[in-house]
Amino acid sequence: MRGKFITLEGIDGAGKSTHLAWLAEWLQGRGVAVKVTREPGGTDLGEKLRRLLLDRGQRLHPETEALLLFAARREHLDKVILPALTAGTWVLCDRFTDATFAYQAGGSGIAWDKIEALQQWVQQGMQPDMTILFDVAPEIGLARSGGIKSPDRFEQEEEGFYQRVRQAYLRRAREHPARIHVIDAGASIAVIRQELEKRFLTICGTDSVTGGSK
Repeated sequence: MRGKFITLEGIDGAGKSTHLAWLAEWLQGRGVAVKVTREPGGTDLGEKLRRLLLDRGQRLHPETEALLLFAARREHLDKVILPALTAGTWVLCDRFTDATFAYQAGGSGIAWDKIEALQQWVQQGMQPDMTILFDVAPEIGLARSGGIKSPDRFEQEEEGFYQRVRQAYLRRAREHPARIHVIDAGASIAVIRQELEKRFLTICGTDSVTGGSK
């Protein structure tokens, strides 16, 4: 049986990494094989491109950013995501193409249809089975991530940039309501985890995530 492809999205400071680690453990505790990965990254090439894209010393044109992200994504799909899914493993990915719409289109102003064209070329219609969007006001997200000693290039952006990113994420959620599920990331961790459990048991099917529970 093919594995499920689950992506987690949200602006910086939304808490994706914390919930990703918990969700992987929750699924594994129910007998589900899980592969945790991230974008940009996930492969040797992807990690090299990640360092380039996040380097504070680089000032890349937004279209260059988008092309590099999709180059990394093509390798990620070929080397990691698709083989894992074929083997029946669930893939949990920290960001995917919705982030490119949010950051490069929404935040940096690339035309939406250019990202759509790249998506179709690279993914050939392939989409996550489910996307969890952790939605939080930019001022809260920035306050949470404000303690980072060495912020990357995107973490240095101003609040207006993140307002545009958030609105682009919400636009994607409106365009794909069956796939993208919005969670209030301003809620407590306990409330968010209860919501995640409910979403996974309801949307992915109880049998598929409880077969290994004791």
